[in-house]
Amino acid sequence: MQRRELTVFVDYHQFYLWDAGSSPQAPEDFDAADIAARVKVAPHVVVVQPVRNDEVPVSFELHERDPGVDPAAFDHLVECSLALPTGQLQLHEVMGGAVLELRVPPGSYRVRVGFAGLARAGDDRYAVVMWPAEQGPLQVIRRFAEAPA
Repeated sequence: MQRRELTVFVDYHQFYLWDAGSSPQAPEDFDAADIAARVKVAPHVVVVQPVRNDEVPVSFELHERDPGVDPAAFDHLVECSLALPTGQLQLHEVMGGAVLELRVPPGSYRVRVGFAGLARAGDDRYAVVMWPAEQGPLQVIRRFAEAPA
């Protein structure tokens, strides 16, 4: 297992996980379902959509297999797939560049993104966990219920 604690500058409510060797393009077409999921998948890229534009804490873990999760540990929890055909994984800011670069075995990975601390402004934090796995659909495992306006 590899673990990193990062500070990611979020701009446009986004940061990316992607295969840098595939010259990925971040998607620009977001619909209501993408926004509600807080994660969008495109070829060779996963867009994570934090709740604020600022520096946010992000923990990153790479495992050999699914480490499991307690959904109650997060306000919002999503799983999706990411194809890394060149194995050049980056966690990338919109404007600032790569904050993490790892060489991983090329292939398909499952990505689990946990959003915590969403109820109080400025307390949000994010956890990204990845492991090799077959491609599968995006699944919202736990959905954060926004407070009524």
